[in-house]
Amino acid sequence: MYKKSLAVLLFSCFASLSVNAATTESTKAAEAPAEQVQQLEGQINLNTADAATLEAGLLGIGPAKAQAIIDHRNSNGPFASIDELLEVKGIGPATLEKNRDRISVN
Repeated sequence: MYKKSLAVLLFSCFASLSVNAATTESTKAAEAPAEQVQQLEGQINLNTADAATLEAGLLGIGPAKAQAIIDHRNSNGPFASIDELLEVKGIGPATLEKNRDRISVN
């Protein structure tokens, strides 16, 4: 009897933890700003994303390169194509290809 009670208690605890974790993730997504929601969907707009979004959502992009993307955008206007990312100092073809499916410009 003791083993059954313990098993039921443990199962209840783990079930509530799973539900709580799922609810927390849903709440975070619902409260996220537009750029972060776009990031969760898999596309980051180079013309609207902030540095934190670029850094968090793109492979091989740290704080300096994220700021370089924003500086390029501010100096030259919006990106007309994804390939224009190659014009940003420090971003080469390998970085572009790793992130091609993650970015948009519209």
